[in-house]
Amino acid sequence: MSQARIRPGLIETIMPITITRWTRVMGWLLVITNIGIVGTGGLVRLTGSGMGCETWPYCTEDSLVPTPEMGVHGLIEFGNRTLTGVLVVVALLAFLSVVRLRRIRRELPVLSFLVGLGIIVQAVVGGITVWLHLHPSIVGLHYLISAALVAVATVFLVRVYATPGPRVRAVPLGYAIAAHLTTLAVTVTVVVGILLTGAGPHAGDEAAARNGLDPIFWQHVHSWPAYVTLALTLVLVVGALRMPTVAGLRRWTTLLLGVELVQIAVGLWQARTGLPIALVNIHMVLAVTLVAAMVAVVMALKAPVPLVSAPLEREAAHTDAS
Repeated sequence: MSQARIRPGLIETIMPITITRWTRVMGWLLVITNIGIVGTGGLVRLTGSGMGCETWPYCTEDSLVPTPEMGVHGLIEFGNRTLTGVLVVVALLAFLSVVRLRRIRRELPVLSFLVGLGIIVQAVVGGITVWLHLHPSIVGLHYLISAALVAVATVFLVRVYATPGPRVRAVPLGYAIAAHLTTLAVTVTVVVGILLTGAGPHAGDEAAARNGLDPIFWQHVHSWPAYVTLALTLVLVVGALRMPTVAGLRRWTTLLLGVELVQIAVGLWQARTGLPIALVNIHMVLAVTLVAAMVAVVMALKAPVPLVSAPLEREAAHTDAS
């Protein structure tokens, strides 16, 4: 009798028919875990552990898990692989938390499903990376997929909190263009950062291939779009201060600026201290955090139709009365 009472309650919790606290928790976990695995993946590369498990999906031809002979490198590589399983579970729970909303909030099951599918694709790309002995192009693709997964997970999280229904632009066209230009600058910064890493000392162990680019020159190239991003972000922050009625815009633009300032500080610090592993890893994690913040800003450019039309209607009524 008690089991019969427990089971329906558990199902309603995991698969609610409305947006609940559980749904919001899963949204946050989806973003946090996809950012977190960038840190463990970065640790694999920065410690030269990419071939710690020499094959995939096994660690050796005869063992699924690392053997004592493989040492710490095997543990680091296998730990990163294991975390992929955690991501799959989180994505599945996120999907279940919104699957019963598919008729009224169709975008939520679709977004969570895409994240889960992307994690599986990412695992396969990780295996190919090992098979090709850490070719920098495949390693770079591996990181780009992680950034894309963080972006989609962030869209899911923002939409979980959003009012359902049609949405229209809530900011002036010029501001929207500036935001999209900032997105482009963020993308270029991340891509150039990937190329720079593939050229430098942290592209893997000594046997790992480099892409042949000049790391000193590309370090300067990497800074150019970063400073463009900062300048555009300052424009967005100032503009957001002048639009207090646009929900979330001040918060997300301020977060974006904060992440950029920390990222620039870490970048300058690591460049002047010989690229210590800890700082480089923080830099990599901050890059995908920057992607998440940028996505949140773009999502704030639109608002539900009633929230946009109401101020316009009040303005029109005031004009008619005068």
